[in-house]
Amino acid sequence: MRLTAIALSLAALAFAGTASAQTTKLVTEEMMVPSTDAGIELYVRNKRPADMTTFRPERTIVFVHGATYPAHTAFDLPLGGMSWMDYIASRGYDVYLLDIRGYGKSTRPKEMDEEATKNPPIARGDTAVKDIGSVVDFVLKRRNIQRTNLLGWSWGTTLMATYASQNQAKVERLALFAPAWIRTTPSLVQAGAGPTPAYRTVRKDQALDRWMTGVPEDKKADLIPAGWFDQWATATWATDPKGGGTTLRAPNGVVQDGLEFTGAGKAYFDPSKITAPTLLILAEWDRDTPPYMAQTLFPLLTNSPGKRLVMLAEGTHTIIMEKNRLKLFEAVQAFFDEAGRS
Repeated sequence: MRLTAIALSLAALAFAGTASAQTTKLVTEEMMVPSTDAGIELYVRNKRPADMTTFRPERTIVFVHGATYPAHTAFDLPLGGMSWMDYIASRGYDVYLLDIRGYGKSTRPKEMDEEATKNPPIARGDTAVKDIGSVVDFVLKRRNIQRTNLLGWSWGTTLMATYASQNQAKVERLALFAPAWIRTTPSLVQAGAGPTPAYRTVRKDQALDRWMTGVPEDKKADLIPAGWFDQWATATWATDPKGGGTTLRAPNGVVQDGLEFTGAGKAYFDPSKITAPTLLILAEWDRDTPPYMAQTLFPLLTNSPGKRLVMLAEGTHTIIMEKNRLKLFEAVQAFFDEAGRS
């Protein structure tokens, strides 16, 4: 595969860990990885300890985002001086994130330059899973390993679970943060009446309302530390060159998949074909992927050894950027660290 290096940086990062403070020097690389389709390249970011010279499946992680926002503005957003990607990499991991086509810094399909109603939904799940496959194969070849850990958030859990069910030999462990499954409540991501257009446009002022859905009134004021929402929103809306910082185009493939599968009572993937140890983790106030989804999915993972379901208190679908985010980080880290102790 062809790799285009965009940036290489070396930074000293100080973290307060769960037990003690540590300082780890991390290397950051950004690259564009070709997809299976000509002209479509996928943005990939890698972080790892500067002194890492040996690469192992159990110490490698690939992360993918959800339905609306790109990976790098959430997974690697330095809130309070630390991102989740920093947190994992500083603990001895080779960590990757990717933006699916149409999101973030990846190539936007030509349909996104036309009126949304002129084309059918883009970046359907099957296409997104192929994008993940392109990046996983790139990572495996780059590090000369046979498997990697997978971490998905929201729609990304459907994509990563689908990939894991179809590529069992390439998956070490599977962590699904805010797992999606068959829906019995209305989706918070809507495209409007009529045929689903190629993409939807999301306003910055709509994001906070969606974020706070399901949070008790007396808990809203201090859920997100001061400045964190604005930091995330500014970084995220800046990724769309046509949005002027106030609107963001998001592919509607996920919306159409929801109409045809999860919203219609049909499973998108077969949980019994997942053979890797699997973690389902979410927060109690999640209304995008409510707890009943994980609770229904969990017993269907009949061939996942060591599977577990973790519910976190006082958090939403976006607990990754809330005051209790370290509870998420610690639980996912403990799951991945198990492999290194065996």
